[in-house]
Amino acid sequence: MTARDTEAEADARARACLTAVTPPGDLWLGAMLAEHGAARVWAELVAGAAPPHVTGEEEPGPDARARLRRRWDRWSAGAARVDPDALLADSAEAGVRFVAPGDPEWPGRLEQLDLPGGRRSHGLWVRGRGDLRNLCLRSVAVVGARAATSYGEHVASEMAYGLAERAVVVVSGGAYGIDGAAHRAANAVGSTVVVLACGLDVDYPRGHAGLFAAVARTGVLVSERPVGVAPRAPDFLIRNRLIAALTPGTVVVEAGRRSGALNTASHAAELNRVLMAVPGPVTSAMSVGCHLLLRDWQAGCVTCADDVVAQVAPLDERSPSSGPLRVRADLDRDSARVLEAVSSVGRGPAVIADSSGLPLDAAMRILGLLAAAGLVERCATGWRRPR
Repeated sequence: MTARDTEAEADARARACLTAVTPPGDLWLGAMLAEHGAARVWAELVAGAAPPHVTGEEEPGPDARARLRRRWDRWSAGAARVDPDALLADSAEAGVRFVAPGDPEWPGRLEQLDLPGGRRSHGLWVRGRGDLRNLCLRSVAVVGARAATSYGEHVASEMAYGLAERAVVVVSGGAYGIDGAAHRAANAVGSTVVVLACGLDVDYPRGHAGLFAAVARTGVLVSERPVGVAPRAPDFLIRNRLIAALTPGTVVVEAGRRSGALNTASHAAELNRVLMAVPGPVTSAMSVGCHLLLRDWQAGCVTCADDVVAQVAPLDERSPSSGPLRVRADLDRDSARVLEAVSSVGRGPAVIADSSGLPLDAAMRILGLLAAAGLVERCATGWRRPR
């Protein structure tokens, strides 16, 4: 193991611990991590030292400085109670892994949250057999009201099923109503990504425990909160930025005037993602939010999966088809070498990289693109050609 690998492992371990004591998306913490690294920030917290100074940070007034110090001291008290080995062991026992920025499974689209003013993610807990990065390469968020109407659930199901048939992964928040309808339909024919506001061993809502177990068999569940943590009201709004950031486009199927789905829509707009909405009956309170998006936010009007694929043009340079996306026959040289190194029975990424003569990180990136194209898939032993 090289010094760089050791440093990356220490950073990831520190980030995993930070999720146990700090809130997701904290701007102040994000600035500290960017400048000083997670390992140092965590060490300072455990030691009860003063918070590291952030270069270029405007000097806060006495009141603000006192508030920040109280926040830091609260985190420090929590850090003293964290057992890193136990946290990682409990997570592994629950089938949950930690993915840090820079890991092969880290979704590249989340890097936009690192821009000034963005609430960057310090790390993600992931449960399931799918590969988060690869699943999000060709994806769309489908969100909406918990108190959905039969019309809304029907549209969400039809749309999600159609997207999954076109090898588009549906991302949503796992809630009752539109989220649940979209996850169930997508999971019936493809994979789906559930973004939760609690630990991944906590089935919330409880009625979706069976759905979450089914999703984990082919897709993934994602959270910024460690195992054992129950959701709090603010966590849902913070979680919504991930749903918007992971995908190139967001569809709002149903939303009341004050729906949380509009919060996801606002994040999608801020991130310059494609924003879409489904029109509904003008007499329905559950479609008021969608009509606001169409009228005031210039959201694209969509009624089916084909409309969505047409709106989110980067999904495919060609016209949508009814089957999985396939790359051109004239693969670039490196991609062809990686594909040739993949067997039908499954090989680990290190073996594939060695056989193709490419560095591991380059081979992993190409495997992700080939997976999005339907030419390779994850399996228990690594990667294989689809059967």
